[in-house]
Amino acid sequence: MDIEKTPVHAMNRRKFIEKTSVMSAFMIVPRFVLGGKGYTAPSDLINLGFIGTGKQAGGLKGSFLDTNEVNIIAAADVYGAKLQAFAGQVNQYYAAKAGQSQYAGCATYPDFRDLLARKDIDAVVIAVPDHWHSVCAILAARAGKDIYCEKPLSLTIKEGRAMVMETRKNNRVFQTGSMQRSWPEFRQAAELVRNGYIGEIQTVKVNVGPPPVPYNLPVEPMPESLNWDFWLGPNTAQNYNHFLAPGLTDDFWAKWRDYKEFGGGGMTDWGAHMFDIAQWALDMDGSGPVKVTPPDKDHPFLTYQYANGVTMTHEPVSGDNGVTFIGSLGSIHVVRGRLETTPESLKDKNIGLHEKHVYYSDNHYKDFLQSIRNRTKPVADVEIGHRTATVCNIGNLAYELKRPLNWNPAKEEFSHDEEANQRRGRQMRKEWVV
Repeated sequence: MDIEKTPVHAMNRRKFIEKTSVMSAFMIVPRFVLGGKGYTAPSDLINLGFIGTGKQAGGLKGSFLDTNEVNIIAAADVYGAKLQAFAGQVNQYYAAKAGQSQYAGCATYPDFRDLLARKDIDAVVIAVPDHWHSVCAILAARAGKDIYCEKPLSLTIKEGRAMVMETRKNNRVFQTGSMQRSWPEFRQAAELVRNGYIGEIQTVKVNVGPPPVPYNLPVEPMPESLNWDFWLGPNTAQNYNHFLAPGLTDDFWAKWRDYKEFGGGGMTDWGAHMFDIAQWALDMDGSGPVKVTPPDKDHPFLTYQYANGVTMTHEPVSGDNGVTFIGSLGSIHVVRGRLETTPESLKDKNIGLHEKHVYYSDNHYKDFLQSIRNRTKPVADVEIGHRTATVCNIGNLAYELKRPLNWNPAKEEFSHDEEANQRRGRQMRKEWVV
């Protein structure tokens, strides 16, 4: 997450919010502009606020604007330069659609809590580093906002469960950013597995990157518009390095994902996509494995075991991140944009009307918006996101502790392992304990 260093407390918080809300209301673009062809009535648009305005937020911005079903009216970030750039792009988009030279309807906030206090925001898009997910999402749920939150859902198991509980308690719609569930090749793979087209599943191989390492980057000079203490948020003090919070001219994905203080390495970054597809196909969205064993003399790879006997291995090998299902009658290998099956004919198999089908979504963002309108669970509901993140997190714990762990997915605790259970959560700075 990125928000400006200078605080907004020249006036008190309530007056500031009231003022920016009024300014935004008078700068709404004409109705005929908002809906593309013809127009979408303002009452049908969903007002979005973005929390985090970095590289991932830029892609999400485009995806939501392409729906023609939203109005982005606010953004918050701790990195002032990124915040202003994001708001400028939003304003430029609306100005161009309205045929105007300028537009100033996207309000900016250095503190995301000021954004959450606005009554006119229906939902938020959370695109901040993993160590911030639970705090932002829980406060958003308490503020009555529906939530789209990037994957992996949470940095720890306990935080993920807390996100589920607050979502349910406050009756919010929550979409996890596991957008592969809205892509046809992954849906086809899941339905082929569920309908037994490759027979009884014997094992699943997941190819994603390694677990995280302790933070070890050298200290660097601080950018002027970055509030580093706020960027750290719930975390204890760590030195700044631009690989954690890239600037506008840096053309790479932030490296905070690689360090255990901020993320879960490839295990949660890509794992939240690929283990998610494994969970989906195995019909384990409400559960998970019962044991995880790190590499040893009997297990060349980290190995999960499900109660039904299916095993799943983490095999970080070369090639695209993906999932391979091996059954008694064939196999399925799926990566983004490619589905390979044995027999080959399964790739284009039409799943019959009366066969097993998974939740159908062909647009992750429209699915979220439709769920907001219908008050229903979307394709990647918060419980699903939590269960997938848990698979990734217990794998990382097995790597770290270097011993097999018996996991109870119903109680969400390890059996007879106090140290592992203590590591289901983390210590957070007092201000951010939610």
